[in-house]
Amino acid sequence: MNLSQQWLAMLCMLIAMMAYQLSASYAKYLFHVLDPTSIVVLRLCFACILVGLMLRSWRMLKQLHTIQWGSLLCYSLSLGCMNMLFYHSLVLLPQGIAVGLEFIGPLGLALFAVKKKTDAIWVIFAIVGIILLMPWSDYDGISWLGVILALSAGVFWALYIYFGQKVVRQNLGMHSLTLAIGLAALMWLPVGLVNHAAGILNPQFWGHAIGLALLATAIPYALDLYALKFLNRLTYGTLTSLAPALAALTGLILLNEYLTLLQWVALFFIMLASIGITVRNNYQK
Repeated sequence: MNLSQQWLAMLCMLIAMMAYQLSASYAKYLFHVLDPTSIVVLRLCFACILVGLMLRSWRMLKQLHTIQWGSLLCYSLSLGCMNMLFYHSLVLLPQGIAVGLEFIGPLGLALFAVKKKTDAIWVIFAIVGIILLMPWSDYDGISWLGVILALSAGVFWALYIYFGQKVVRQNLGMHSLTLAIGLAALMWLPVGLVNHAAGILNPQFWGHAIGLALLATAIPYALDLYALKFLNRLTYGTLTSLAPALAALTGLILLNEYLTLLQWVALFFIMLASIGITVRNNYQK
């Protein structure tokens, strides 16, 4: 691997992260005309189609009888709940805060793998970040319900990673993502139809849903696949740690969501904990 390939891989990953944050801002803009539940249902439905086409997942049909359905269903449930809770948290929280709190999920999963007591410093940084993000006063612009929703989304993000590692080892490989998104869409579709059938079945919103599916799923997934070919775990994990800051900047530029100095400090602590634990895990292996 040459240096130019590594730099291109890093650029692809940053673009992937920005595409995902743009999708979150786009979703918040759509909240004025469509409720979060309907947006999640439409996004999952079209994401399933796009990812299926991108991976040519129809080739897996003859292997369906070998699936370990327990892990796949847990993976799908985690994916669906993660998206639903996160989008509902965006209604109540600035985008940077929602992403920062949700990021606690995968960060917590990594912290559980810590074996040395000296690494407790990263746990402390994460805890301080969470405490500083709490709406202790009326001037924070966030709500406790939003915090609970974002943290819950983070829990399901951690479960999504945990069960995803199990599912991807099956003979379906990455085609399991198509199945997981499809099952998550089927899981929430009845809820969405009961909640707002007129919105989901209205073709005028389908173009927006396709845009969200591209920005939040197809584009990040394709670029991530390329980046993972050339980046080691340390570089990949460190770049991923920038997500809360990118979310806050995107919310500031596109949605005029201003954060307090204390909230920026909180996001910094969370990112520092993530970078620290990424470096430590890399050197322990």
